[in-house]
Amino acid sequence: MNKKYYFIAIGGVGMSGLAKYLLENGCEVSGSDIVDSKYIDKLRKLGAKVYIGQKKENVPEDAVIVASTAIRENNPEMIRAKELGLKVYHRSDILAEISRWGKFFLGFSGTHGKTTTSGLCSYVLEKAGLLPSYVVGGIIPDIGTNAHCQNGKFFCAELDESDGTIVKYSPNICVVNNLEADHLDFYKDGLKSILETFEKFISHIPNSSIVLINKDCTGAKQLHGHKTLTFGLSDADYTAKNIEFKTDGTTFDVYYKDKFLTDLKIIIRGKHNVYNALSVMASLHQAGVDIEKVKPHFATFTGMGRRFQKVGEFDGVTVYDDYAHHPTEIKATLSSALGMTGKNVIAVFQPHRYTRLKNLWNEFLTSFEGVDKVVVTDVYSASEDVIEGINSENFVKDLSANCRIPCEYISGSIADVARVLYPSLKENDVVIGLGAGTITDLAKELIAVKNEVMEIAH
Repeated sequence: MNKKYYFIAIGGVGMSGLAKYLLENGCEVSGSDIVDSKYIDKLRKLGAKVYIGQKKENVPEDAVIVASTAIRENNPEMIRAKELGLKVYHRSDILAEISRWGKFFLGFSGTHGKTTTSGLCSYVLEKAGLLPSYVVGGIIPDIGTNAHCQNGKFFCAELDESDGTIVKYSPNICVVNNLEADHLDFYKDGLKSILETFEKFISHIPNSSIVLINKDCTGAKQLHGHKTLTFGLSDADYTAKNIEFKTDGTTFDVYYKDKFLTDLKIIIRGKHNVYNALSVMASLHQAGVDIEKVKPHFATFTGMGRRFQKVGEFDGVTVYDDYAHHPTEIKATLSSALGMTGKNVIAVFQPHRYTRLKNLWNEFLTSFEGVDKVVVTDVYSASEDVIEGINSENFVKDLSANCRIPCEYISGSIADVARVLYPSLKENDVVIGLGAGTITDLAKELIAVKNEVMEIAH
């Protein structure tokens, strides 16, 4: 194991989790990012040296360099690392290395739900006192972190498929939540390319490993192999039966091979979270965990950060934040808002990447049913180049023509969006920010505008 690491763009949720895990293993960790963040603060407290601004002078001469797919070859730190002859590893290489450190490896994958399932699994193991280790793509509620190294048997991780690197992992148990066309900048043939990558992944993991597949997902159920078991709402190895959606949560019974296994309660909303909880329970059952030990903690899991997370409240207005940036995710998130009787629901959508907006344009047009208004902000490029004609203004024109919901395009920063949106908000409005970019700042910016207005009034 190497002892010195330098992370280019250390401040993101994925990279910071890996950095934290290495720090807890006694490694020397440094890195850089363009802006400061709460994740960087936590790393500094653990002893990491972090530079704000990326310069060639930051790069040590004797470290392993870690970078994500987003880092381009012309990045000054990447150029310097190559000049020094340093090994440059993708973040997936580091996660794969960590996963081989002797623990029972539970991996969670799929187009949607992998942050929630990996976080839920880590949470219930933690609350049951089983001292799990984990690296996940969001902050786990109550625990307040995205990564931790402990002495227990289990290691839980979110396995990203967006760039094909999932083939590097060899989990003992892997959940495939669902598979559909996404990341079409990488998967040129859509679902066909994704299925090919997952088939390669499954074929390379040990024969003793088990893959749990969502049988109710058209894409995922096309996977096959002797290592697979299924979960779903009927006719699967693990099934959820007698589902009841109540005001204080959802209850259902879990059956394995048509025999009652346990009953379960969750407080995270929506049908998609029944699948999430079912898959986690199935994975823990296959891992030999005492089900009665973990069961009570499913009912106290409030959801991952940025997953239908309440982030602000003022003057009778409630603001939620959600990472949803794919049509299916948006539909699932907005379904969580159904049943909010007497509320006026406003979806504020920040498209994430020009390629995704272009490739899934028609699917996005049908994603906002059930809300009272849609606001669309400028595209969050995630370092992509602009694609001519693919922009939020044109999208809103199409959206207005295709649905009866009032639609509005607001340009500028999220602070600009908040300034335009705030005056129209009233009591009983529910604002849901949707996207993987700066839309997460919407509640903060709305409250800032409110404070400005109050100061002027006084």
